Amino acid sequence: MRRAEIARKTRETDIKVEIELDGKGSFEGFTVSGFFNHMLEAFAKHAGFDLVVEARGDKEVDAHHTVEDTGIVLGRAFSEALGDKRGIRRFGDAVVPMDEALVMAAVDISGRGGFFLDGVFPGYAVGDFPAELVEEFFIAFSREAGITLHMRILAGKNLHHTIEAAFKAVARALREAVSVEGDDIPSTKGVL
Repeated sequence: MRRAEIARKTRETDIKVEIELDGKGSFEGFTVSGFFNHMLEAFAKHAGFDLVVEARGDKEVDAHHTVEDTGIVLGRAFSEALGDKRGIRRFGDAVVPMDEALVMAAVDISGRGGFFLDGVFPGYAVGDFPAELVEEFFIAFSREAGITLHMRILAGKNLHHTIEAAFKAVARALREAVSVEGDDIPSTKGVL
């Protein structure tokens, strides 16, 4: 089973993540933001991962530390669940429309973490969730997961739609990239 459980506690946050890559797309848990919960649920559903996230943090400061640290812990759990990456497709991409919004994501499970964003999110915040935290989350997740993630915002006027299309696009790209299609390491180096 490709699953992992990771916990991380600091003076600012207390995060626990459980992930099952070959799941049914279920989500349980909570964070400091209702909108962030909604995005993690959409992420789990469209990736086909079973995901449990318990994220407490210094909300009295703002959501930044908790969202970023959730990205760190989720990235570590994702990497651990993949193991040696034997047999995975490795690459994945998706273009997801959501009404007027259109977002593309492409991923390489390369062992080299990096997030590259082209475009801007059209607005400041959705409810209690500042738009700038989308980038912070995916920077942390990509780095800790050891994936190269490219995201392009191709269209979008509604901030909620654009952020949701982004999470769903990344989820669909990851679903493809982690799918098993063989039994070797998909690299000429023999390691990822």
